[in-house]
Amino acid sequence: MIVGQTSGGCFQNLLEQMENITAQGQVLSAVTNFLTMAFNASEKILETSSSSANQTELASYGNLMLKTSEKLISTLVQPTDTSDNVSFTLAAVEGQVFMVGPNVTLDKIPQLDTTNSSVEIDLIGIARNNNEKSASVAFLSYNKLENLLKPDFFNTPNNKTMMSTVILVTLPKTTKTELTKPVNFTLKHIRELDPNGSLSCVYWNASEWVVDGCSVLKTNSSFTVCSCVHLSTFALIMQSPLNPPSSPKREQSDSLLERLNLVCVIVGLVFFGLALLTFALCQWSPGVNNVARVNICITLLLAHLLFLLTQQFLSLIHPQQVLCDVISGVLHFLFLSGFVWMFIEAVLLFICVTNLSRISSKKREVLSNGFLCVIGYTVALVVVSVSVGLVPKGYGSEHCWIEMDKGFIWSFLGPVGVILSMNMILFISIIIRLNSTLKNLNAEISQMKQTKIMAFKTLAQFVVLGCSWILGFFVNGSEELEILFLILNSQQGTFIFLIYCVLNNEVRQQYRKCFGRLCCGLTQH
Repeated sequence: MIVGQTSGGCFQNLLEQMENITAQGQVLSAVTNFLTMAFNASEKILETSSSSANQTELASYGNLMLKTSEKLISTLVQPTDTSDNVSFTLAAVEGQVFMVGPNVTLDKIPQLDTTNSSVEIDLIGIARNNNEKSASVAFLSYNKLENLLKPDFFNTPNNKTMMSTVILVTLPKTTKTELTKPVNFTLKHIRELDPNGSLSCVYWNASEWVVDGCSVLKTNSSFTVCSCVHLSTFALIMQSPLNPPSSPKREQSDSLLERLNLVCVIVGLVFFGLALLTFALCQWSPGVNNVARVNICITLLLAHLLFLLTQQFLSLIHPQQVLCDVISGVLHFLFLSGFVWMFIEAVLLFICVTNLSRISSKKREVLSNGFLCVIGYTVALVVVSVSVGLVPKGYGSEHCWIEMDKGFIWSFLGPVGVILSMNMILFISIIIRLNSTLKNLNAEISQMKQTKIMAFKTLAQFVVLGCSWILGFFVNGSEELEILFLILNSQQGTFIFLIYCVLNNEVRQQYRKCFGRLCCGLTQH
């Protein structure tokens, strides 16, 4: 431990001295010499303190190395009217610097290449946004830096493996560093790819590896292409499941689940549409309030349809980061609004069941439809707005959904969990009140029959009110529960159509009249 601390102190002193020297503007040979000295010092640290150095110390050493190498390579930037480049190759690091000036004749700069990586960046566009009409990009590929910035700094529960060299992309001596378009970099795999693992393009944020703003564009057995909307220190990390690899039977089962999900969502969308047509075209009794059911259909139809189309065209949508972010935010709003309307429907149903045992000839509207609409959409809008304000980069994951890291997913799961809990309480209360009402009813057959139909509809409301989403917390690898969860939550539109349209006597009579007229019209023709 003493040796590690001594080496660490020497390493830090060396880097501090080098940082002071960089202000004098060093030539290429001096820069490469200093880089060699720095990496030799880092290897010494790893040899003497690999078993004793903690995560904080390793991150500190890694940050010092990144900061100093970035300062050193910036000294290679020299003014130019057209374009110029400098490159070097050392045992521990490879680097390239490309500079463009106001009179550059290139439409775009060549791809920056090292042995295990390459970068494509719109340096010409960046230069045009600068008053000096000039810009420069520095690209470093570290061959051994993953020993300091280990994949363990990627905060996920899975097994992690560094699949690429660590690279640094920066814009030294450039006034305005905003990117005109995402930067793409290709990382060669330095280890064999695990077929059961998943790849993540990550960047270093001074204390851990994170994925904000970065995504995988394409991958094969040899390399992966990543895209990021900012510059930083990047790497490719593979996550492998802690459980044993899935069998071919499990892979076949996953494929079947995907197909089942596609079919179920499409069927559910059809019934959402049929329910909306019925609510819009049929005549309803004055005491019937369909506002919550209509809005559940609207929000969930739009949400499921948008998500389905996004996943089908993900390869085209995801590279457009702004579009992907917008879609993520809209999906967040639509699904949250759908759950708020489920809660409103639960409250209205509770009031309806409570009034079953009360003798009253007057129908009173407890809450106006306008007020309900304000609640149904404003609550979701507020949650999304606050989420965007607190974590602007929380949207636009690999599937154009909410980012899972840093707990941002709780901006969706938190409100949904609260709503489901309240809906379950209301649902249980409704069942208890219905049971009490049935016991106290007179023996009038028609009244008894109608109340039993109401009881059946109330039981079916378990799905309509979204209570079946609670199954998602208990799936835990169970294929049977996963299938049940998938079917129930994709068929909310089907249940709404059956309960409020097919099982409604007045609506059925209107259906018969409509079909009768249609059949008569076809017969006459």
